[in-house]
Amino acid sequence: MTETTTHGLNGGSTTGSGAPAPSDRNSLTLGHTGPILLHDHHLIEQMAHFNRERVPERNVHAKGSGAFGTFTTTEDVSRWTKAALFQPGVETEMLARFSTVAGEQGSPDTWRDPRGFALKFYTTEGNYDLVGNNTPVFFVRDTMKFQHFIRSQKRRGANGLRDNDMQWDFWTLNPESAHQVTYLMGDRGVPASWREMNGYGSHTFMWINAAGERSWVKYHFISDQGVRNLTQEAANQIAGEDSDFHRRDLFDTIAAGDFPSWTLHVQVMPYEDAKTYRINPFDLTKVWPRGDYPLIKVGTMRLDRNPDNHFAQIEQAAFEPSSVVPGIGFSPDKMLLGRVFSYADTHRYRIGPNYQQLPVNRHRVEGAYTYQFDGPMAYDHAGDRSKYAPNSYGDPYSDLTGTPEDSWEADGEMVRTAYELRPDDDDFSQAGALVREVWDDAQRERFVGNVAGHVLGGVSDEILPKVFEYWKSVDPDTGKRIEEAVHAGRDEKAPAPGPTERVGVI
Repeated sequence: MTETTTHGLNGGSTTGSGAPAPSDRNSLTLGHTGPILLHDHHLIEQMAHFNRERVPERNVHAKGSGAFGTFTTTEDVSRWTKAALFQPGVETEMLARFSTVAGEQGSPDTWRDPRGFALKFYTTEGNYDLVGNNTPVFFVRDTMKFQHFIRSQKRRGANGLRDNDMQWDFWTLNPESAHQVTYLMGDRGVPASWREMNGYGSHTFMWINAAGERSWVKYHFISDQGVRNLTQEAANQIAGEDSDFHRRDLFDTIAAGDFPSWTLHVQVMPYEDAKTYRINPFDLTKVWPRGDYPLIKVGTMRLDRNPDNHFAQIEQAAFEPSSVVPGIGFSPDKMLLGRVFSYADTHRYRIGPNYQQLPVNRHRVEGAYTYQFDGPMAYDHAGDRSKYAPNSYGDPYSDLTGTPEDSWEADGEMVRTAYELRPDDDDFSQAGALVREVWDDAQRERFVGNVAGHVLGGVSDEILPKVFEYWKSVDPDTGKRIEEAVHAGRDEKAPAPGPTERVGVI
């Protein structure tokens, strides 16, 4: 008996080539029980594509999600930048992606970890990507150390488990990490939601105005929802109940018509100040005190549209610090300069060399012409236009000479060395000021508990003295309290805690 179905363009499915699919339920066999036939091309196509439907996950920032929206420039900052998106009244379509740093795609959203805060602005001058975190600083200041840092946060070779001992070994051997680790172990280590955390460009960037005058800037996206965070107990419980807690919150909130927003402020440092400022302004482990360089309002970011397809619009979204536009440039920040290469290169590996042609990554510039051709999955093309420059056929090419407007002066031998030390440059003072001058007693108490709990989670006797010395260098009293808490916890040898009562946000 022959089963009839409606398929093809009249209501059924199709093959990858668009022809009516013969069946999505039954393979072609020799008789009812016979072997499957190799020429069932639809079955082969379905299985072969299924075997290849995952791209490699991001090595960093694998777990995350995002949404689309609009950035509106509400203030006049044209005295510092000529970038089209930062001119008064300009509205720019954008995409935001939030993520954890170290966890894999299936890891819980509420692990203690910095959060990625990546933004793509589809400007009239090309895409501008701002790839930052929810903290204004980072663990290391030289990009050579970045891959070593990330590996210390991943899994051991033998047992395949994450290991606190590796983390603390790296941190204590790289004391420049102290400022970021203080943030991480403090209240802001686990945001209550992505909507309720700030975002920072973290690096120092260059702005150039219409007259060619240069300034140094730092970006601060301040949550209009306020900043709220989870205690460690609440984060642990949520991780066991809903590993997609933050992803679900963002999607459901936007679907309900409650659109989150952030107000962008920048700190602006005059170009010449960077040469003599008391700390190195390009050191990613430092902040610029707001008393020296106050926040200047720029505009508002509002997210109001969920992705239609997570894979196509979020998983394949490619953010890269190399995507800049006229009026915005890089700085001598060693971490930034390394990321300018690294991010674009990882997209070429993960998604393919034509990742920029995917709709979510494609620029919105009409009449654009690039000398990038062919390669796997190429879609955009220039017909029979010239593939080389210069050419005699009127096809466009760029030929700028002289000093680029977004450059800075550099002179000296080629060396492998740390940043030049300034009068107030050290690894512990800003972390110590955060503990002593910014936090209250309750925050310090939670911080001590967070650090001690993490250390008790597997730090070896060999590394333990380095951990205590690390925190005593940040703040002697706090370091002593951490040491006492760790020793007390080891002496108690208490069994692993059972389910905890949900604790509120802080």
